[in-house]
Amino acid sequence: MSERDPLPQRATTAILQKAIFSWQVAVTIIFTLLLFSLGPQPFEFWQNWFWLLAGGATTAAFVFSNLQDPELQQEALSEMFERQYDLNGIKNRVSQERVSDAMEYRRNMVTLAQRKQGAMQTQLMATISDIDDWIEHMYNLALHIDTFESNELVERDLRMVPQQINKTRQRMDMETDPVVRRDLERQVENLEQQLANLQATQNSVKRAEIQLESTLSSLGTVYAQMSRLGAKEVDSGRAQRLRLEIQDEISSLQDTIEAMDEVQAQSYTLR
Repeated sequence: MSERDPLPQRATTAILQKAIFSWQVAVTIIFTLLLFSLGPQPFEFWQNWFWLLAGGATTAAFVFSNLQDPELQQEALSEMFERQYDLNGIKNRVSQERVSDAMEYRRNMVTLAQRKQGAMQTQLMATISDIDDWIEHMYNLALHIDTFESNELVERDLRMVPQQINKTRQRMDMETDPVVRRDLERQVENLEQQLANLQATQNSVKRAEIQLESTLSSLGTVYAQMSRLGAKEVDSGRAQRLRLEIQDEISSLQDTIEAMDEVQAQSYTLR
């Protein structure tokens, strides 16, 4: 399987591999070989190699039934989905817990959908597909937080720049040459702009952490709403409004990520 393959295709391949290497297939193969070597002839026309055909047909039927099982398909899709995200790669412990909790909500949503049938199940699975995008943005936001927090240069400049501003102002107060004084004024302006960008960077991390926590709370609310959806409401506006709320959350997460990218770009430009 290639990571470039679509997720459903990789999930189907995973089901196929799991079925082929299952204990059921292993037992079928063993018994088939035993019957081929030592088995009786139930009919006069029976040939030993018929056992091989019977074993092959049994194995094929088992594999095919696994591929057609919707619960196994969804289980494989969930496993493949979660494997895309390395939670251990998130350094911020709180962010890691937020994304981990989001994954748990998703598992519960899948379980909830599997208990339904027909149009209700279809609607819930479509909602979970939106949740997948939601979790992807949460994961990306967590990585952005890591990137900002691991930037030692920002931490250093937050300590040093205010000191540089004070020292430059002290020099301005003592300087009598107008040209040198203007140069010092421009230096102060640049340092103040740098400090403003550094503080914006720091604040963007705080806002991102708040956004991640708020998003998780919203995800819990969505799960509660999904639990209360009745069969009569599948085609109603309530289910549609639920999906629109999810899209709004995704857009909000994307806006936060883009804002962090913009702040970081400004910081790099200033340097």
